[in-house]
Amino acid sequence: MSFWNLPNTLTSIRVVAIPVLIVLLSFPGKAPSFCAAMFFLGAGMTDLLDGFFARRQSLVTRGGKFMDPLADKLLVSAALIMLIALDRVAAWMAFVIIGRELAVTGLRGLAAAEGIILAADRWGKFKTVLQMSALFALILHYPYAGVDFHQLGTILIWLALVVTLISGVSYFLNFFRQAS
Repeated sequence: MSFWNLPNTLTSIRVVAIPVLIVLLSFPGKAPSFCAAMFFLGAGMTDLLDGFFARRQSLVTRGGKFMDPLADKLLVSAALIMLIALDRVAAWMAFVIIGRELAVTGLRGLAAAEGIILAADRWGKFKTVLQMSALFALILHYPYAGVDFHQLGTILIWLALVVTLISGVSYFLNFFRQAS
């Protein structure tokens, strides 16, 4: 099966979107933030679509299994780092979230070497939805239609932080359960 199928192409779009997101977030103001938020939303939607098409069309590949979570982590990390510079997210929060992502990625590598599969669980999926929602709101930042997106994003990033930590602990407990 070729790497360049529809799901893997959608995953690759997330990676290609990162430099564009960084450039858009490098300019202050409402219009660049709006464009960055829409771009981030579009990139985030590819995460839903790639998995849907991979399962529906039986196009699951080893490359896709590796690239999909990596693309998510790169997109989230890039957004968090840029939001630190814009003073929209605390650096320590970004560090905890990115640190968890790196720790779980390392754990998955170790688990794979031991023949243990650590599949994404409901906490991991919920974490991704919360992170993406929080980052979208924080990137949008400005009020629209009476909604203070910065305040909404701040609430969501706190929730995402808690679920991120719960999810990380869940992965480690699952690993130690299977390893013993």
